[in-house]
This record gives sequence, C-alpha cells and structure tokens, in this order.
Amino acid sequence: MTTNISEPGLILSSPADVLAAVPYLLGFHPADSLIVIGLAGPVVEVSTRWDLPLQAGSLHPLVALFAREGVTHAIIVGYGAGALVTPAVDEARLLAGRAGVAVCEALRAHGGRYWSYLCDCCAPEGTPFDVSASRVAAAATVQGLVALPDRGSLERVVEPLAGPVRLSMRGATAAAVDELRAGLTAAPDAETFARTFITDGLTRVRAAAHTYATGGRIDDREAARLGLDLAVIRVRDEAWTLIDDSLPRAHVALWKDLTRRLEPRFAPPAASLLGVAAWQAGDCALASIALGRALSIDPAYSMATLLTHALGHLLSPKALRERMPTPADLDAAMGEPRAAWLLPLVQLLDDPADQPHTS
Repeated sequence: MTTNISEPGLILSSPADVLAAVPYLLGFHPADSLIVIGLAGPVVEVSTRWDLPLQAGSLHPLVALFAREGVTHAIIVGYGAGALVTPAVDEARLLAGRAGVAVCEALRAHGGRYWSYLCDCCAPEGTPFDVSASRVAAAATVQGLVALPDRGSLERVVEPLAGPVRLSMRGATAAAVDELRAGLTAAPDAETFARTFITDGLTRVRAAAHTYATGGRIDDREAARLGLDLAVIRVRDEAWTLIDDSLPRAHVALWKDLTRRLEPRFAPPAASLLGVAAWQAGDCALASIALGRALSIDPAYSMATLLTHALGHLLSPKALRERMPTPADLDAAMGEPRAAWLLPLVQLLDDPADQPHTS
C-alpha cells in the first residue's frame, strides 16, 4: 500500500508508516481507540477517533461523513487487544462498504506489534514496529507536528495555569469585579450601564483577536476583563463569529490562553470558543478536550453541549460555520443591549465558589 497524505505531506508505503503517522494526525499516541482516516484520492479529508469499547451507534454517522467529504478510500486502525478492537474494525469496514468506500488498510496495533485484517501475511504473534524510529515520525517532526504521549497529556494543555500566573490572574479578576461593581453603582440606570459595558466588551473581543493574529498576547488585566465580557452571550457570540478559516491558529492561541488563565468560573465561554477554533483548524482531539473542560465546570453550558453533539455526529465545521450569523445578524436578532443580558455575569459575581450557570 502506498498513500500520499497532503497534510502533513507524507508518503505512507507500509502499515508501519500508517501507525507512525496516526499519532501526528491526532496530536497524541492513542490507546484503546478506533481511528478512521478518510481519503479523497491521495488526500486526507478526515481523521476521526473513538474510545473503545464503542457505544452503540457511535459509527453510524460515518456513512454521511464519507459522502459529505467525498471520501473514496479509508484506512482503519484499532489500538488494543483483539477482543476490544476487532468488532469495532469489522463495523467500520461494513459501514465503509455501505458508503462505497474502499478500505485500503485495516490494522490492529498493540504492545508494539500490528496485525492486518486485509492479508494473511502477519505472523500470529504480529509484526513489530517502532513509531519513534520511523522516517514518517521524523518527517512529521520537521513539519512542526507534535504527538503527545497520550490523551491525558493533551488534556493538560487546557488545564488551569497554577503558581504565580494563577495568583496574578486571581488579583486581576478581583480588580475587574470591583471595577464592574463600582460601575454598576455609579451608573444612572442599569440599561445605560449595560449598553456601555457590552459595547466596550465587543470592542475588547475584536482587539484581542487582532492582538493574537499579529503574534501578541493580552496582559492579565485585559484577560480578566475579557473573561467577564464573555459571560455575556452577545459578546461571546461576537467572538464566535470572528473565528474563520483565514487565521484559525491565531484563534486557537487566543482561546487556549484564556481557557488556562481565567478563573475557572469564567472559563466555559473561552473553552467553548477554543473548541470551535480547534475544530475549524482541523484539530478535533483538542476541540473535544476543550469542550470537555467547559462542561466539567458547567455541565449545562449550552454552547459546549451543542458543539459536543455536533462533534459526536461528525458534522463538518464548515457546515456549522455556514449557519453562523454575522455580527449584523446578531444585532438585528437581539436588538439593543439590555440590562437582562448581564444576568449570567451578575450570577457569577455573586457566586465566587465556581458554581455552574447555564449559558
């Protein structure tokens, strides 16, 4: 088997090459997992992963995914013991057949050895392979790709920062909260304050996106204030509309930074926006982990729930983006800023114990 992958520009000429490439496609070395790579000719269109054992119906969206992305060939790889992997690989092969997609390789990898489901050439004890020694791994590293040791390592890239950074952000957040309370007290009325706060918040969101697009980073005071802004759904949705195909990595950098720096109770909007940006950039593993972070703080956070559902059903980020309103559409639909829009934020101010609030 010889397959050319345009991203990251690798030639895969053997099962060992496939197994060396998978961790770089995912961003981490998988375990107890099913991976399906969909190709249109020689080009990888999609790569998806499921935990094993599979939940009933997990693979059913594959047929629609293959059709939507124009997939003509698939590579299926299962990681784990045979009893765990084989039923999942069999189901994936069956669904590929229903979709008219040719399976050009189907493998099981476990304990540094692999077995092919498509030929009888593998010895019963399997064929040894070494990902770290592969020319594919070397080429991927040159391309700037990273394969973390496991999913847990990827999860840690969205964990809250600790130490001096946490202390600094805690102080900056307290100052931003005090400033907000003082503004509410001094304002002639709540509606006037809401208009000013939300207008300024929209400006700050756009400015932050520009800062990261040009290689900069906002300071703790700006980050804390933006964390308050994003608790307002209209401001969060403005940030959502700004995530496009032109600079997806800049948005990943912004929202990953905010997800880690914000005090936990303010983090779900930023983590959800990181999920969108990572998904748009083709990093479904990071998207899933970011959304999991949001839901671990607030299990009812609706944006994270919606996106998790979309990821689970293998929907295209392009399809979701095409349904996104523009800022002008948001203005037309929601009207002028109102004091009621600040209620989710006020609830967070009154509950510093990081309790969840639906948004």
